[in-house]
Amino acid sequence: MAGVLYMIPCPIWEQGSVADVTPVANMQVINSLDYFIVENVRSARRFLSKAGVERAIDELEFVELNEHTVHQADVERMLKPIIAGRSAGVISEAGVPGVADPGAAIVSLAHKHGIRVVPLVGPSSILLAMMASGQNGQSFAFVGYLPVKEPDRTRSIRNLERRAMQEHQAQLFIEAPYRNRKLFETLLHTLSPKTKLTVATDITSPEESILTLAVEEWQRREVPSFDKRPTIFILGI
Repeated sequence: MAGVLYMIPCPIWEQGSVADVTPVANMQVINSLDYFIVENVRSARRFLSKAGVERAIDELEFVELNEHTVHQADVERMLKPIIAGRSAGVISEAGVPGVADPGAAIVSLAHKHGIRVVPLVGPSSILLAMMASGQNGQSFAFVGYLPVKEPDRTRSIRNLERRAMQEHQAQLFIEAPYRNRKLFETLLHTLSPKTKLTVATDITSPEESILTLAVEEWQRREVPSFDKRPTIFILGI
């Protein structure tokens, strides 16, 4: 009988308490596992150590699934122990695995093999930003990263704004933290004055900031201090 693939959330804010975002039920699952498919071994070991996992960390097996995993055969090898009956946990570097995360590859393969996939409760920066934004929670789309180079970036922003207006659908996206300021400036130069823009930075940390304003209001304010800080942007009407 095949094992189970558990999707294990971890804190978004690296310095945060694991206990704040890890229910007791999650710890019961974690303590039952000795095989983990992770985005980064060092981060995963640190998370499990802070969580107080019962087994010695060195007794656990870790395999990395990340942007450097380019061959499907490597993902298939990761799944073999589960097919053989060993349950496993998937851990991202932050937040929930499988969403804006390479862990989706092992989940897709698990479904093809009829393996049960169980998502555990935990923090998602995407949903937390949406919850606090005041944007349309009935219809929204996460589109990941926008193009870096022009004119593709400006064209993409205009397309997202058009979609937000025509479909009344909030559009969520992210940027590499060191490019937040540049993206923000492009948004203010490209979007219509009345378009609503949410900037959600350092979610769950003591420095968390989530604010939604019309573009024309953002233009009258100082640029937010979000350089090198994880940020989610949301467009809406």
